[in-house]
Amino acid sequence: MSKHRPSGDGMIRNRGKFWEGRIVVGHNSDQSPIYRYVYGKTQKELIEKMHQKHIEYDGIELSDNSNLKLSEWLEIWIEKYAKVKLKFQTYESYLSSINLYINPYIGDKRISKITSNDIQELYTTLKKEGRVNYHPEYGKQLSASTVSTVHRVLSAALEDAVKNGYIHKNPVKFTKPPKRKNGEMKILNEEELERFMEVIKQEPFWDDLFYLEMTTGLRLGELCGLKWSDFDEKGKTLVISRTICFRGGELIEGDTKTRNGNRIIYLPESTYKMMNERKLKIDSQWVFPNPLDNSKPVNPSSAYMTMKKLLEKAECPDIRFHDLRHTFATHAISSGVDVKTLSNILGHSKSSFTLDTYTHVTTEMQKSASEKIENMLDDMFGLDVMSL
Repeated sequence: MSKHRPSGDGMIRNRGKFWEGRIVVGHNSDQSPIYRYVYGKTQKELIEKMHQKHIEYDGIELSDNSNLKLSEWLEIWIEKYAKVKLKFQTYESYLSSINLYINPYIGDKRISKITSNDIQELYTTLKKEGRVNYHPEYGKQLSASTVSTVHRVLSAALEDAVKNGYIHKNPVKFTKPPKRKNGEMKILNEEELERFMEVIKQEPFWDDLFYLEMTTGLRLGELCGLKWSDFDEKGKTLVISRTICFRGGELIEGDTKTRNGNRIIYLPESTYKMMNERKLKIDSQWVFPNPLDNSKPVNPSSAYMTMKKLLEKAECPDIRFHDLRHTFATHAISSGVDVKTLSNILGHSKSSFTLDTYTHVTTEMQKSASEKIENMLDDMFGLDVMSL
């Protein structure tokens, strides 16, 4: 039986044209040592590098699992570590990132051999040409948001590898994912909104869905996830408690985006009337059932594509579905709804987020208010305020 060599033990030797050193950084299950090698042109240079390597691995005891491929570790991590603490939608998103954007590129690398440079190069490659299916506008470029998800997955997975002693440091800590850019907010002005509302009246299947959207500002998944059990006829309210998303080839029912996403909203009288009339016509648990199978909710993708067609028909700007939510919020503030109330309706976690998001509206309202105050003072005192 070979003598057990303690971690930190090392040796150096002359290889002719260069010097080689190695230190013990852990042990396999059969107690055979795990080495890390260092090279230098001179003995002095090697000794300096060996010293740095000793500092780097001080207190570290690697094991067999240090030789796991990244794909192998991610398979263990996503099921045994991540799944138990993630929401289902987040778990699905992480799993998709692993299968589409991590394993095909660096999945064969040993976790103990992955460097910060490997990961930074991955981000660059993904941003430039990581999209799986060609997009007519973006080509093969992957969004910064998707690359950021890859960053979060790798960071969490390799941090758990550090905690388990499989690697000595997390290389993700020394990388920078591309910055996420918030999509430019676009809203329908009053004339465009009026045209859009006229067009939806011509769509018997979709008119109620878009009317509810324009009077409540729900997220697309929340809208598609509504059940009749959420509708309180006496209280004239809707309970928002779930969302619908498309994952792995099927529609998945999940929780709302945030804790504040679970909320009760009071319906405008016209919307309440629409919901009452609709309930008499719909034979499904879903407020907006799938037209081909009313036991299932409508697909958010179908609603999105229909919106695009209706916008074009109404000669409105080509906006995102989320911009309908922005349109509702902007017109609500302009009509005098206070930020705190609007924040509760939208399900934002903080009123400050609502204020920051729609600051352009509140700024214009302040300007308008100052003009009204000036006119009021002029009426009261009968002279130019500036002369007081």
